[in-house]
Amino acid sequence: MSEPQAAGPKPRLALLSPYGLGPDQAESTAQALASACAAGDVAAVILRLTSADERSLVALLKKLCPAAQERGAAVVVAVPDFAGDLVSVAARGGADGVHVERADDETLRDLRGRLRDGRILGAGGVLGSRDAAMLAGEAGADYLLFGGLFPDGVAPEAGEVRERAAWWAEIFETPCIAVAAQADEVAALAATGVEFVGLESALWLGDAEGVRTAQAVLDQAR
Repeated sequence: MSEPQAAGPKPRLALLSPYGLGPDQAESTAQALASACAAGDVAAVILRLTSADERSLVALLKKLCPAAQERGAAVVVAVPDFAGDLVSVAARGGADGVHVERADDETLRDLRGRLRDGRILGAGGVLGSRDAAMLAGEAGADYLLFGGLFPDGVAPEAGEVRERAAWWAEIFETPCIAVAAQADEVAALAATGVEFVGLESALWLGDAEGVRTAQAVLDQAR
């Protein structure tokens, strides 16, 4: 009879901001980030900012990043439909990397080559097929993200997110984040073997209790 396999490390949390986060929400969001990152084992924060000029985005990041980073969480920035230099914005604003939702492998390889000093490249959210996910991994993404609200506020089907995350976690070494849009999705996502469970903003932005609840679920995982 073979020995049972040792359980892997329990997954950690990642927090996703609302889409279109802008200067008007900077102070309240920074306060919420500080509380949320203190309430659980938060590994990363994905800031989905509203598109603006580079100087404005840099200023916004300088207000938001320390709230998470001072509590041990990495910050990556996403700006959907941004035509400027996101790598430069991230570096100047003090972020730890960038996240892209829609990109071909050539774009991802270019970003990978330009992100220096260990800065993070994340991809996903709108990975419409297994092939797209594999191409993103091959292009050098440091993590893939499955699930998360679409920009119009619609959540993907929870079962599909679980299936895609379980497939990836079983086969590939590149870490992934599986995103819960509802609190009751956390346990099932943790059971897939993913390294990170993401929380949509409704689960943490207004009340850090949502992070404590999710952390309690993860503490029982594996």
